[in-house]
Amino acid sequence: MLNIKEIINAFQGLTVLIVGDVMLDAYLYGKMTRISPEAPVPIIEVQKKETRPGGAANVALNIQALGAKPIVCSVIGSDREGQLLSNLLEESYITTKYLQVSNSRRTTTKTRVLAQNQQIIRYDEEDTIDLNKGEKAKLKKRINSVLEEMEIDVILFQDYNKGVLTQKIIGEILLLALKNDIPTVVDPKHKNFFAYKRATLFKPNLKEINTNLPFQSAANLADLKAAALHIQSQLKNANTLITLSDKGVFYDDGDDQQILPTNPRTIADVCGAGDSVVSIAALGIALELPLSDIAELANLAGGQVCEKVGVVPVSAKELAADYLDLVVRKG
Repeated sequence: MLNIKEIINAFQGLTVLIVGDVMLDAYLYGKMTRISPEAPVPIIEVQKKETRPGGAANVALNIQALGAKPIVCSVIGSDREGQLLSNLLEESYITTKYLQVSNSRRTTTKTRVLAQNQQIIRYDEEDTIDLNKGEKAKLKKRINSVLEEMEIDVILFQDYNKGVLTQKIIGEILLLALKNDIPTVVDPKHKNFFAYKRATLFKPNLKEINTNLPFQSAANLADLKAAALHIQSQLKNANTLITLSDKGVFYDDGDDQQILPTNPRTIADVCGAGDSVVSIAALGIALELPLSDIAELANLAGGQVCEKVGVVPVSAKELAADYLDLVVRKG
């Protein structure tokens, strides 16, 4: 049994460098009143509007909610959405010092329309081309500044294929991490899936596995062992954590491979669950916890977030309560 309170207390001494794609999550809440006479689509009467930090910025919120200090290095546009995202982070006491403003790209914004607690549609406004040469140089300079100015316990790559994490940037950060003996945790996407050589922990989901590997895997132990072995042969990563949606998580630390099933929950929204999982993973790796313990806590965190509507951070208090409930259920 883990001393969950001791672990959460230890989170408070950690500083996490998050590099990746930040975005703005916007929500329009309303009720469906009728079908439009103009087209066979529902008319939503909007009653409330809300914006929240998304992508790597939501990971920062998760890291902070767990008691650690997040440092975000990313690129936003010189637009209203970028300013709004910066304001939201500052209101949450997360520094925007290392956010780079670009005049050539928009701030990624995902707008979700919900009615009767169901998502009706989502529309995205973004530019997904890679950073240009000048933007890459500026981003690298900011990352170097972070590593020179403070002690970083773990580097977390949050990749949504929006153009911030290019293969060159990824390789240079991984090299810096190895030189400075800083562990690295990766939440990958399709484009740069095999760029994260020698990462400490690699955390894809099952869909990403099946998109990028030369064979298909189901959510069973034999298939996932084979998938993890293939990934490790390509990346030489020490640990693999694969999220399986409602089937739980799979972990492989090189010696032990297991699937941890999800606990029964009322699912409201799966958005943001992966952010919570990778946040726990990064903090666990920084504390050098066994991967089996990290997987158990990450599994609980991902499930907890799915009980809430919209992209929201994990709660340290609820995580501790969930873990203690799990221990009681297991007897």
